[in-house]
Amino acid sequence: MIEARNLDKKYGNDTHAVRSISFTLDKKITSIIGQNGAGKTTLLRILSTQLLPTSGTASINGYDIIKDAARIREIAVSIPQESRPIYWFSPTILIMLYLGARGMGLRESRRAADKAIKKVGLWDSRDKMAAELSGGMKRKIFVAMALASDADIIFLDEPTTGLDPLSRIQIWSAIRSMKGQVIITTHYMEEAQALSDDVLMMNKGRVLSQGSVKELLKPFEGMVRVESKMRRRRSHKVGDTWISYVKKGKAESFVMEGDIIKSITLDDLFIKEGVNLES
Repeated sequence: MIEARNLDKKYGNDTHAVRSISFTLDKKITSIIGQNGAGKTTLLRILSTQLLPTSGTASINGYDIIKDAARIREIAVSIPQESRPIYWFSPTILIMLYLGARGMGLRESRRAADKAIKKVGLWDSRDKMAAELSGGMKRKIFVAMALASDADIIFLDEPTTGLDPLSRIQIWSAIRSMKGQVIITTHYMEEAQALSDDVLMMNKGRVLSQGSVKELLKPFEGMVRVESKMRRRRSHKVGDTWISYVKKGKAESFVMEGDIIKSITLDDLFIKEGVNLES
């Protein structure tokens, strides 16, 4: 379980990356969503003891992120978005080295590496140098490291960036099979909906809302999104498109007028709040 109380991170005189936020994360998989600059990566870096907060506190499984940082690093794994493999090593060797550094024996690390490599779809490339792999396949190596570690807490920053749709589904399956509590950041709303037991919505360093996908989308129950080139009543402008929400039974009349009808997703939470997502 992760608990934060009045957690704050300030850079310089007036740049707040995280603004005195408090929350509890106790579900199996939590997605942190929000636009670039929302504070997602900064929050993950603080919780994984890579960055000190300006003020406030947080704990992971009862351990304080400042006082007990060494203990947290023993039970947690963090995979940053900018991770890059050592190019002249293979996925198998990279994962075994990582597991060895965490204290796992040679034979056990080989078994865990093989199992994780199969799970993320890298088996046919297990002995190739990382330099020969695509960007998406390099990303899979780090997800396999997290999977093989059997850590109690796993932090994944944008784990499927750059992956094709099939590879993304493979990574989703790997994330679901992880033993510990998983915290991911993502710009893909379909990813958050497919994976999450809990969703933490952030904007400009603050928490907008938190809950299950079903709870967060309850205000949109029985509705669809209408995308139009013309302004409509109670509509929100996103770029050159006007977005409004209507009951499903009324959607046909909008289609006849040339509007586009879409199902409700987590994107709509941000649209209603006036926040545009880069994804």
